[in-house]
Amino acid sequence: MAKTVKAIVISGNGTNCEREVAHACRLAGAEADIVHISELLTGRVDLNDYHFLNLAGGFLDGDDLGSAKAGANRLLHAQVTGSADSLATQLQHFIAAGKLVMGVCNGFQLLVKMGLLPAIDGNIQQTCTLTHNDSGRFEDRWCRLKVDSASPCVFTQGLENLYLPVRHGEGKFVTTDVNTLQQLENHHLTVMKYADQQFQPTLNYPENPNGSLAAIAGICDQTGRLFGLMPHPEAYIHRTHHPRWTREDLPEEGMGLWLYQNAVNFIQQELL
Repeated sequence: MAKTVKAIVISGNGTNCEREVAHACRLAGAEADIVHISELLTGRVDLNDYHFLNLAGGFLDGDDLGSAKAGANRLLHAQVTGSADSLATQLQHFIAAGKLVMGVCNGFQLLVKMGLLPAIDGNIQQTCTLTHNDSGRFEDRWCRLKVDSASPCVFTQGLENLYLPVRHGEGKFVTTDVNTLQQLENHHLTVMKYADQQFQPTLNYPENPNGSLAAIAGICDQTGRLFGLMPHPEAYIHRTHHPRWTREDLPEEGMGLWLYQNAVNFIQQELL
């Protein structure tokens, strides 16, 4: 009998997708707890009790200081009550233990601004960001995504093409460091890219909804265990979530659920 995979979904300060993410984790076979950030900061909940950390989408702190910037500073510097460790230290221990982290939309912005992605060669500092869409407006649309089959990303193993929704105002992936982009590509860390109808990466709007550099929609670290993406996999976990579900013969499971199933399978095989 498979041992229980325990997933934690962080809420609070503007997240609004935590219930969908928790539901996706449960459908994939994990136990999932929605935990307010204050419960971690007061020590009532211990991150080490979990295998799979989910940073859900939303509007952290209203995006008033830029997407997820205030949230990133909170996680980097906040001290846990009654502990000598900061929450950032707990997170570092969590990652060092070989556990999984996925950040979606605002959660992706968090990981980038904390320097946890891409963290090439263990360099934990911010080397890229996600900024305002080229369209100058909030984009809410479905996108085709080309997955790099050579990527070490745990979450996308065995996947080639995906169709997922985006909903963001600041989703354009950029870096001013040419070396960072080159290393992302060389190490196959650009896990997924916005694609056209033939599933070829594209810079053209609206297939690329934000103007992301090199059409990048999601990246991972070199271990493949930390993954951030702008599209929302939790928003397509059942056929009825698809915009054409009444007109196409679709499988019961939505494509987004596959990412959570891969995560749960990895944990059962490697960590339990």
